[in-house]
Amino acid sequence: MARTPAGLVRAEPGPPFEITFDGRTLTALPGQSIAAALWGAGILAWRTTREGGRPRGAFCGIGQCYDCLATVNGEPNRRACLVPARPGDAITTQEGHGHAELSV
Repeated sequence: MARTPAGLVRAEPGPPFEITFDGRTLTALPGQSIAAALWGAGILAWRTTREGGRPRGAFCGIGQCYDCLATVNGEPNRRACLVPARPGDAITTQEGHGHAELSV
């Protein structure tokens, strides 16, 4: 195997599968978090802030900061760094607090 982290530990991940981000088809690997799959596809931001609409993505990578919130399969406020990617997952950019339907 190549001299990569997976190669060094002789990891043999299962076959890749498809997820979508804002309608765009991406490839993920078994065991990857949603954040890792998005990063692997070159996507660095998948949320905007409530104030100012500034882009956010993964920051701490361990579920402490909440910068990586995403809407996963219609459920807002999921921490993408902690949620494992599953075949067929539909991830969408989360705008603000993720509950636009509650705004008046």
